[in-house]
Amino acid sequence: MSKTCQYFFAAHSPWAYLGHERLIAMAHKHGVAIEVKPCDLGKVFGVSGGLPLAKRAPQRQAYRLVELARWSEYLGIPLKPQPPFFPVAPDLANKMIVAARQAHGTEAALALAGAIMRALWAEDKNIADQATLAQVATMAGMDAAALLAVAQTASVLAEYESNTDDANAASVFGSPWYVLDGESFWGQDRLDFLERAMRK
Repeated sequence: MSKTCQYFFAAHSPWAYLGHERLIAMAHKHGVAIEVKPCDLGKVFGVSGGLPLAKRAPQRQAYRLVELARWSEYLGIPLKPQPPFFPVAPDLANKMIVAARQAHGTEAALALAGAIMRALWAEDKNIADQATLAQVATMAGMDAAALLAVAQTASVLAEYESNTDDANAASVFGSPWYVLDGESFWGQDRLDFLERAMRK
């Protein structure tokens, strides 16, 4: 019986970006399905006691930049710790990923998510901008106009809100967050533990 890994994340999360392709590769390697669940991290923080970046203590903000640079170098993944369009509202980008899943399936949603995160963290693009998201979707081989239309539907909004409710029910408090066989793993730096669980 194949396993399924729930993948909770937000499109503006640098940590999700750093772990995204590795998650996909290990899931493929071990025959694990990924359930793509972009969620409203602001609402998750509201329940779990998390703080948006601007409200965190200066020493926490400073160390975050050190860690982003450190992980980017270690993994060989291009990332600008202070991109020009951050902080950024991620809701439309998250809904675009949900729309891609509904219209084209999980693989398409994962591909679009990776492209959107790369656009923000490596390509100096504003992922809150509709035209920018359309460009990213087009480059990913999708019909951007159709995808943007789907992203505005009640069906996508319902799934997005359901993902957020599921995140809170699973005691999620950060992005990325992986759940496999009821066991939670927080952060891309826990992917080694997640892969061990995939092998069982």
